[in-house]
Amino acid sequence: MDDHTRDPGVAPPLGDPTGWRADRRVWEHATLRRAVEHGVRLYNSGDFHESHDCFEDEWYNYGSGTTESAFLHGMVQVAAGAYKHYDFENDDGMRSLFRTALQYLDGVPGDYYGVDVDDVRRRLRAALDDPGALDGWRIAVDDAEPTAYPADYEYAESLE
Repeated sequence: MDDHTRDPGVAPPLGDPTGWRADRRVWEHATLRRAVEHGVRLYNSGDFHESHDCFEDEWYNYGSGTTESAFLHGMVQVAAGAYKHYDFENDDGMRSLFRTALQYLDGVPGDYYGVDVDDVRRRLRAALDDPGALDGWRIAVDDAEPTAYPADYEYAESLE
C-alpha cells in the first residue's frame, strides 16, 4: 500500500471485491475506492465530464503497468466515450474511446474495487455495434447502481 493512497475514512464494501483487504479490513488503495464511488455515481447521473475528472485525478497516483492505472485509465475512457456520445452525438469518437477502454480493462478483475468490470466490458462491446446499448445503462458498484448526490459534485469540483 502506498501512503498517499490511504484514507481511513473510506467505508468498507458490500462484499469482497478485488482491492479490499478483508484480513485487515482496509482498502489497498482507499483513494481509488473513493474515486470509484464518486465517479460511478456521477456517471450514473449523466455527469460524464465530472465522472471523467474523478477517475483521471486518481489515475495520476499510479505508475504505468499497474492494474490500478489500467483500470482508472479505462474508466476515464468510458466516461469520455459517454460524453462524446451524449453531449456531442459523436459516435465515432465514442467508439474510439471505448476500444481504448477495452484494451485498458483487459485483464482487470471482474469485480474491481466494487465495480462490475465484466458488465462494463460487455456494455462497451455492445455499444461498439449499437450506441443505443448505452441508453439507460448504469455502472454497478457493490451490486447497486447509485446516482450522484451533492457530495459527489463537491468532490469533483474540488479536483479543479
